[in-house]
Order: sequence, then structure tokens, then C-alpha cells
Amino acid sequence: MPCDSHSLLLFISLELEGGGSIDGNRNNVDDRSTTMPTLAGAPVKPWYMVAAANVTKVAHLFALTVFVLVLAWVLHFRGGAARLNSDDPNLIFNVHPLVMCLGFILISGEGIMAYKMLLTTHAVQKSVHMMLHLVALGLGILGIYAAFKYHKANTMPDMVSLHSWLGICTISLFGLQWLIGFASFWLGMASQFTKQMLVPFHKSAGLVIFLIMVCTAETGFVQMDAAPGTESRVVNFTGLFILLFALAVSFSVALPIVLSL
Repeated sequence: MPCDSHSLLLFISLELEGGGSIDGNRNNVDDRSTTMPTLAGAPVKPWYMVAAANVTKVAHLFALTVFVLVLAWVLHFRGGAARLNSDDPNLIFNVHPLVMCLGFILISGEGIMAYKMLLTTHAVQKSVHMMLHLVALGLGILGIYAAFKYHKANTMPDMVSLHSWLGICTISLFGLQWLIGFASFWLGMASQFTKQMLVPFHKSAGLVIFLIMVCTAETGFVQMDAAPGTESRVVNFTGLFILLFALAVSFSVALPIVLSL
């Protein structure tokens, strides 16, 4: 279809409405695709889709940097491997930053960007989105369990810091968000009208929870007893790149997706 002014206006209106396609199936929020508009029979990639692709690439680079920094910090500065069944409380604690940073935060961010990374059907995007967040939720629960076990091994009180309060709130909100999304969009327990009403709230709440997750991690880095010098710089750079990763994920979400014309 030629990309004339009428098609462009219709395309923009559909983007603002956030669902459906111009074939009249607006009520089905699962019928979206990444089909590009055409001009004189040739596919045209809108500038914001190019920008979204570039932003996700930058986010991957930040995620890789965080991955390397966390591994270097845990393996080189924190006594080596992370084990829940260790007699050394420090090795038990190592499980916490490892799975929370590499699992809970990074995998959650990748799951949020699934709709922009994967140029495939909406059903596949939704499946990847759901599974990545399920994995992130499981690793987040494991990380909190490791923190409680570390406190018990060191006879330390639980839930006394702002970091721990934010952590419990974050994992609870994340789990609730996943359950509501799974029931509504995957199991189909919600009507089409309810789905349409939930989509913007689901997207906004998911991003807010992700940003709270990052804030929680930053408060955790502040609590670290890192030795001044190289270790403290590694911790600081890890917190910085986690923040940059969150910003890249947020920008990616803010950019609209392409609906079929």
C-alpha cells in the first residue's frame, strides 16, 4: 500500500491508541505485527524503528559490561565462587549480587525489550517476554533467599535497611505484575475489552517496577563494604552501567512499535 498522507495519519492514530491494525481488527490486542509500511512497493523503515533498534543494541552493550564487572567483582574481590551450601557466609552472600544483577535486573530488562528486539510475530514476542520475566522472578527469589541465609549465618537481623525494604517491595510487585499479565494475556482470563484497558497500565507498571528494581540495586551498592581503590571503583562502575542499562531500556520502551499497514 502506498504510504500516502491518509495512511500516515491512520498509522499515527493507531500508535496513539496502542492496539489493533487497520484491517478493522482493533479489538484484538494480540494481532499486532512488525510489518513495515511501504512506499512504491518497497518497505520503509520509520526513523523511530531504526532508533529503537539502535537503543536496544546500546542496552545489550551496557548489559554485557555489567555482566563482566559483576563476575570480576565476585570472583576476584569477594573470595571466588558463590555457593548457597558453603560454610563461609561471604560465599553465601555472593549469590545475592550475582543473581540479582545478572539475573533479576539484566534478564528483566531484556524481557522488557523483547517486543523491540524480535522482528517476529506478536505471539513469539509475548512468549519470550513472559518466559524471560519468569526466569528473572525465579532468580530474584533465589537472591533474596541468599540474603536471608547470609543474615542467619552471621546472626544478623533481617529487614533493617532501606535496601531490604525496597527489595521485598520490588519482588512482591514484580511477582504480582507477572501473575496478572500471565492470567490476563496468556491464559486469556480477561475479555478483549479488559485486555485493551490493561495494556497501557501493564506497560507502565512494568517499567516503574523495573526502575524501582534498579534503585534497589543502587542502594545495595551503597551498603557494600568495598575496599577503597580498585574494588570500590569496580562497584561504582557496576552501579553506573546498571543505571545506563535502565535508561537504555526505558528509551527503548518509550519508542513506539510498528503496526501492520
